[in-house]
Amino acid sequence: MFAPRTTPWPLVALFTAGYLAPYLLPTVVGRLDSGLPLSPTQAGAVGSALLLSSASAGFLLASRVERIGARALARFGLTLALLGYGGAALAHAVPAVVLGVLLGGLGSGTATAVAATRIAAEPDPHRATTVGLLGVSALAGAVYLTVPHLGAGHGQPLAAIALTALAVWPLTGRLPSGAAPQPQARAASRLPHRRPGLVLAACMLCWSLAQNSLWGVSGRIGLTQAELSETTVGAVFAVALGAGLLGVTGAGALGPRLGRALPIGGGTVLIAACIAVSASATDLTTFATGEIAWNTLYPIVLSYVIGLAASLDARGRWAVLVGSASSLGTAAGPLTGSVLSAQAGFPAMGAVLAAGLLVIAVPMTVVALGRRSRKPVEVAEGIEVVEVVEIPLDTAGAAPAAPERLTPAT
Repeated sequence: MFAPRTTPWPLVALFTAGYLAPYLLPTVVGRLDSGLPLSPTQAGAVGSALLLSSASAGFLLASRVERIGARALARFGLTLALLGYGGAALAHAVPAVVLGVLLGGLGSGTATAVAATRIAAEPDPHRATTVGLLGVSALAGAVYLTVPHLGAGHGQPLAAIALTALAVWPLTGRLPSGAAPQPQARAASRLPHRRPGLVLAACMLCWSLAQNSLWGVSGRIGLTQAELSETTVGAVFAVALGAGLLGVTGAGALGPRLGRALPIGGGTVLIAACIAVSASATDLTTFATGEIAWNTLYPIVLSYVIGLAASLDARGRWAVLVGSASSLGTAAGPLTGSVLSAQAGFPAMGAVLAAGLLVIAVPMTVVALGRRSRKPVEVAEGIEVVEVVEIPLDTAGAAPAAPERLTPAT
């Protein structure tokens, strides 16, 4: 029989709520700069603080989601996001806004940790991830098209994140309500595949740093260097995120057919070229080309990286840790981009970021080559080969050996 391929919609919605803040980072930082008495560097620092708060939640919760319970933790995270981002949207004093942003970041990170842990336990984590990326890309694109028409001020994008958390909250009723049973041996188990996991986490920190150093200042590149209006820049971002939807759809259709090494390594090289083009843009054509191509490739590579992290540990711990390392890089991105562009200009910043991506593409590809897909093998007549547990016989009074998992080669 064919294994059913159902989509875990509550996890997809939770994933969308957790990832929305990073996707809206350019407009959040830009609105903080224009709507509050903050310099561009200070606004970038607030954006970095938001994402650092999110990453901290991920590191703290990587191994605790099952122990606490997915439903309670998801609701706690969404409540923090609603109160934090909603309060920041309504506040006008800078300290109150920063406090709300930090609280909202904790909520986003908590929601993302629950979603990543549960998705890693799905039969097809890559499929669930791609659907989640489709959701967040579509929602962010709609926000980019809408926000410029809602007037000035810093509150609109923050309110959008808060309202998303509110909308997702009722769906958490379909998540597991209690803590999962934790047998002694399982609770004490160490993280498997520690070396490739640590390499992947370190690479993802740098990978996300490069991506979001540009993403955090993309709005300013369009407004100041390319001399475009906010409406035009928002339209470019919306089209770019729409192209990302097509890219993620293609990645979901391909699944593991191309393996992971080619999409991760080759995609990172192409992203490096896109970053260099975007950072050097001085007109609409170049700016739109770089941003659209980059946003098409970014979610594709990200979906394969998340799937690779999920394959390192079925309990989802590496998925959360790698995601949190990525959030650390994302957190440092806006400030790094602001400082580099202020000191050397946007084109030089793009060249530095592109060179860094080319370097880390190598170890990421090596880790991907060392892992096999978790997707069951499809053989003749549509029969799927699944995991088999071999139980050795207790012979000659000897103690039975531990069962050995035989995973089919892919």
